[in-house]
Amino acid sequence: MEQNKTINFEDIAKIIKRRRWGLIAPALAVFLIAVVVLLVWKPVYRSTSTILIEEQEIPRDYVMTTVTSYAEQRLQSINQRIMSSARLIAIINQFNLYADKRSRLTTEEIIDDMRNDDIKFGTITADVVDRRTGRPSASTIAFSISYEGENPLVVQQVANVLASLYLEENIRVVTQQTESTTRFLEEEMKSVQSGLADLERKIAVYKENNPRTLPELLQYNLQTLDSTDRNLGQLNDQLRTLKEKESSLQSQLASIAPEAQNNDKNLLKELRAQLVTLRSKYSDEYPDVKKTRMEIAELEKRLRDDGVAEPAPEQPDNPMYITFAAQLASIRSEIDSVLRLINEAKEKLNDYSGRLEMTPRVEEGYKKLTVERNNTQAKYDDLMKKYMEARVAQGLERGNIGERFTLIDPAKLPEKPVRPNRIAILLMGLVFGIGAGFGTVALQETTDRSARRATDLTNAFPLPVLAEIPEIVTLEDELRRKKRLKIIAGTTILSLVVIVLCFHLFVMDMDVFWARAARRLAR
Repeated sequence: MEQNKTINFEDIAKIIKRRRWGLIAPALAVFLIAVVVLLVWKPVYRSTSTILIEEQEIPRDYVMTTVTSYAEQRLQSINQRIMSSARLIAIINQFNLYADKRSRLTTEEIIDDMRNDDIKFGTITADVVDRRTGRPSASTIAFSISYEGENPLVVQQVANVLASLYLEENIRVVTQQTESTTRFLEEEMKSVQSGLADLERKIAVYKENNPRTLPELLQYNLQTLDSTDRNLGQLNDQLRTLKEKESSLQSQLASIAPEAQNNDKNLLKELRAQLVTLRSKYSDEYPDVKKTRMEIAELEKRLRDDGVAEPAPEQPDNPMYITFAAQLASIRSEIDSVLRLINEAKEKLNDYSGRLEMTPRVEEGYKKLTVERNNTQAKYDDLMKKYMEARVAQGLERGNIGERFTLIDPAKLPEKPVRPNRIAILLMGLVFGIGAGFGTVALQETTDRSARRATDLTNAFPLPVLAEIPEIVTLEDELRRKKRLKIIAGTTILSLVVIVLCFHLFVMDMDVFWARAARRLAR
């Protein structure tokens, strides 16, 4: 039967009155389902620890730390270590977590659920001046670590364990970095020190092999060579002077007879003395030298023809002759001494000249060893400085006054669950319940083919309605109607009471109930 009618407020009131049970029953059913869901849904608690990242107390201008990574980088590295499977399995076994899931989930799945769903890691940032660039930038100043679970006491304990792991891991990482840096610098310093000692030994051996040609003796060798050359010139001048004196004495001595002799002999002596004088000044090819030699030869021949023998060496008795002879002997002794000094000076001159010739080649090898020694010494000094700074930084970290993590808000025993949101679920149950009731009423009216008014018959059939018989209400019908009204009123009041009690129970009393339960578990 098709219906083409306009529904007004009176019709809506009649529909609600007629379909009241279709409205009330679904609404109560959906709301009770929401209540059951709240009863079945186990509450989930969350406990959070907050850790502050504190800066180094001593200014970095005085003590430079050996921890090269920044807090953000170190925090991410520590987070990866804490969230490793081995660490999480140890925590699960320690507190016997996820006992209900072990029979139906693998260990990897349980660890993934704990890592991704139950453990919450968050950072707290603020705008601070970056010490690298000097410009303000967002920097991590603190971070929080949370754990969610069904047992509030276990949740608090797990959150505290996680926070302690972060603190211990940070101390371990920082200590390991400082100790590794100190140990590395110490080993490098010992290695460089050993190399420096080897270079010192090589330089010592090189000096022993080249004691007189070292570049550091160049100035001394030059001065000695110059003084030796000047000394040699003086000795040559002295030698010429002595030879001139020797020639003069020889000439004078030749003109003095050591004893009384004939004239030929005296003349022969004079010629011989004259020949010595001439040969000291001229060569043998000089005419006067040749003439004098010829005269000496003729005189010697005449003496031999006369039967006069050569003058035999005799002890002179002429005082003048003896004086000049002594002077000549002294001059000759001085000449021998000067000749010996000249030979020594020449040898010394050759020696120092050879030293100067060898100095450039020796200097090249010596300079190479010296540069290597100086570079190694500079490297050793730099390592020693860094090693001392690392020792100071190690003491800084050991005293816990460097950059560090400080627990400022330890995990507390949760008194109120974070899930489920009871107010939201109850409101949703109420809204969906009312919607389900009105939907049921709309469905019933749509599928109902009965005629409720005279106009319904007129619209359905081509016959006029002659009369309407009103509803005849008997006493019995009146009693039944009053009884139904009482039942409806009672049901409505009961529903309102249930709704109010549910709101009171789940919004207020349940928080108190779970808080008291958590305190009992803590005891």
